[in-house]
Amino acid sequence: MNSSSRSPHDSEAPGNEATQAGPVTEPAHEEADVAGGIEQVARSVAPAVGPWADAFGRAGSRTAQAILVALGAGSAIWLLLQVKVVVVAVLVALILASAVAPLVRWLTAKGWSRLWATLVAFLGILLLVGGMVTWVVMAVRNEWDSLVASALEGWKELEQWIASGPLPVDVSTVDAAARQLTEFVASGSFTQNIAGNAITGLTAATEFLTGAALMVVILFFFLKDGTRIWNFTLRWFRGERRAKLAESADRAAQVLGGYVRGTAIIALVDAVLIGIGLAIVGVPLALPLAVVVFIGAFIPIVGATVAGLLAALVALVTNGPIQALIVVGIVVVVNQLEGDLLQPIVMGRTLSLHALVVLLALTVGTIIGGIFGAILAVPYTAVGWAVVQVWSTRYQAGLDPVLGEDPLNPKDRASEKATLAQRMRYQAIRWHEQRGRKLGAVEQDTAEEDLAPDDQRGR
Repeated sequence: MNSSSRSPHDSEAPGNEATQAGPVTEPAHEEADVAGGIEQVARSVAPAVGPWADAFGRAGSRTAQAILVALGAGSAIWLLLQVKVVVVAVLVALILASAVAPLVRWLTAKGWSRLWATLVAFLGILLLVGGMVTWVVMAVRNEWDSLVASALEGWKELEQWIASGPLPVDVSTVDAAARQLTEFVASGSFTQNIAGNAITGLTAATEFLTGAALMVVILFFFLKDGTRIWNFTLRWFRGERRAKLAESADRAAQVLGGYVRGTAIIALVDAVLIGIGLAIVGVPLALPLAVVVFIGAFIPIVGATVAGLLAALVALVTNGPIQALIVVGIVVVVNQLEGDLLQPIVMGRTLSLHALVVLLALTVGTIIGGIFGAILAVPYTAVGWAVVQVWSTRYQAGLDPVLGEDPLNPKDRASEKATLAQRMRYQAIRWHEQRGRKLGAVEQDTAEEDLAPDDQRGR
């Protein structure tokens, strides 16, 4: 009876169980399909990856990356060289603005308007540089006749000194060399070269005047609106990047301003001491030569020395070999005084660069940019090193149990040159993540519509 009382649904129960149990096995099939697909993809990709998987392949890929990076850097340098007038103008204006900016801030703190403070600092720089150049030109022009006469007399004395000296040099040989030089100067080929050089010199003079005018305009706006320009730049970044950019700008301004002010003080001392020595010896154009020494001191290591040797050459031609040797001695003594006393006291740890790095930067800058490259290479190399310290986290500072003492002096670290107020500002920038209003009209309208009540949307 029990068997006869079964319902049709009871007979289908096993089938229902099978039907219900069937889907349980579907995930396993799906996982198998996924694994098979991954294996097929791996097999299809393996032949392409295989040649680059060993050490030689990785070295080749790194070499290709290095070549691409070098090509990119070379292309960037080439583009900058095509507009070198603009680049040099911007770099010179930036370094001058960094040196004079403290004066503008001081005048502003005293109640001056930003415009008047900028005008005073700007006109002060123009009057100083323009007055110096004008004074040198007028001094050379006024003493040119006496300089030529002294040069002729000094040449005769030099011939007599060579004839009576210990060296086996015949005076007729010197006269023959001078005669050949005169004939070469009077020849047509030399005249053609002079004409070609005159055209080149005219082009260079035009570029110089254009760059000088552009630099003056850029310097004025850097002094007047430099803070606003940098504020505008920082607003494109947020958080950690904005804080590091702010610190990079502060360290760059500190390095450039300290370098210019310190170098100017050292150059002034060199010029005064060497100028006094030249005046005592009786060298013509002592004051203009002292100005040349002042300008040459802005080229590290070799600038003041080359300018001093130029003064010694003038002394040799106009006063004789004894006075020239005295001038050389004066230059050597002043350079020793600069290196042992003035540099540590005035410059301190402004650059924080090794002497080898300074020499290499000076050489590369001279090759790429000439005299301007020689002047700007070292301070901007110091800026680059300061910026690297701000952004890099790989350098292990401090004592290492295996490597020993840290070659980088703790006082040379970029972190040690930040004031307490600057540190607090960096922290505030780092943790301030507020997003400002959009610049575009579409985004602004959308944001206002989202904030409007429901019954006002779409109007």
